[in-house]
Amino acid sequence: MSNIDKQALREAAEKATRGPWEMERENIWFTDEDGYTKHLAYVQQGDDVDDKQDHYNTAFIAAANPATMLALLDENLQLQREKDATEAVALALRDDMRQAREKLEAAERSMAEQSAIVAAAEKLVRCKGRYHSELNYRTLAKLFGVITPDLPPLVHENVHYADAAEVEITALRQRIAELEARTVNLSKLSVGEVMHLSGFSRDYAEGWCAGNDNAIHEIRTAGIKVKGE
Repeated sequence: MSNIDKQALREAAEKATRGPWEMERENIWFTDEDGYTKHLAYVQQGDDVDDKQDHYNTAFIAAANPATMLALLDENLQLQREKDATEAVALALRDDMRQAREKLEAAERSMAEQSAIVAAAEKLVRCKGRYHSELNYRTLAKLFGVITPDLPPLVHENVHYADAAEVEITALRQRIAELEARTVNLSKLSVGEVMHLSGFSRDYAEGWCAGNDNAIHEIRTAGIKVKGE
């Protein structure tokens, strides 16, 4: 339905008599809002079309009435909204995972840098600490963030910042695992199924399926499972 102006079709259908429409002997009848049955049209293609083909043409016109067209357009609109919503969810999840990975990488880099600083500080503190009291030793250790396993722990001693970094990294890894465990429910429909559900052309169905495949690809790229395939 890519070559059809769907909005124009909707406006035309809304202005026409909704129906129901019925066919009898190549005549089309409709029921108006007051319940009266009225004659709408007589279909005849001319000498080149036989009576059987006239009958088929009339039956199709009666079936493709405004009410049917509006229902098909509504179904098509709903399919498009569902596809757009799925793509939005996939993009949001992909952004969440990217941000979580960036934070994890930054935390790991920071921890590596801090480890190098701590290693150098430990040498200084332990060297200087030998010649000072326990209080001064603790003060130096706290200043440079050095762990002092050779000293008895204080009852209310704060957690070392390296431990805090480990906690943050663990939380980020858990967040990534939660995002990767999420599953998006997205059915993979064939061109024929979309044509059947929407009632529109093969061009439209192929375009819809291509967009649906792109959404599934984006979801998988983000590391998210897809249901309904």
